Amino acid sequence: MQGLVQAMQTQAHTQAALQAQLEAQERADVWWASLLRTRFEDGAIDVAWDEFVRLFRTKFVPEHVQDRMEQEFLSLDQGSMTVLEYEARFSELSKYAPHIVADEHMKTKKFLMGLKPSLRTRLVAFDHRTLDEALSTACRQEGEMEQYLEEKKASQKRPAATFQ
Repeated sequence: MQGLVQAMQTQAHTQAALQAQLEAQERADVWWASLLRTRFEDGAIDVAWDEFVRLFRTKFVPEHVQDRMEQEFLSLDQGSMTVLEYEARFSELSKYAPHIVADEHMKTKKFLMGLKPSLRTRLVAFDHRTLDEALSTACRQEGEMEQYLEEKKASQKRPAATFQ
């Protein structure tokens, strides 16, 4: 009986989430249609993606939330994340700091500076021109570091041979 109640509660939560999603989508659709009618009266419906994103965020993401997300991006570091997890979070938050990520060199530098110090020091010798290059090298170096640590750990577990 308890399982049935939990299943019904889960279904109710799922339906509520879907309803909220549909309402948000409808609200966005109404906003966009209105914007096209009022702001782009001259029939110029070709809106650059960056402009659309800026308008959308202005309407639906409060400024204090945008500021908080930008601060989170600026203070982001790898911490206990893998390189790929860090890059995913970096990319997700980067949209809140367009002034940094618009320049590939600055974006790459910010990414590298957020890596763990042990990994970052292994990457300074490389000249990374793009984030993709830096990411590829960081993943490779992370893999090598993990392999080294596993081998070191395995060698410490082996009993030492005694010579007599």
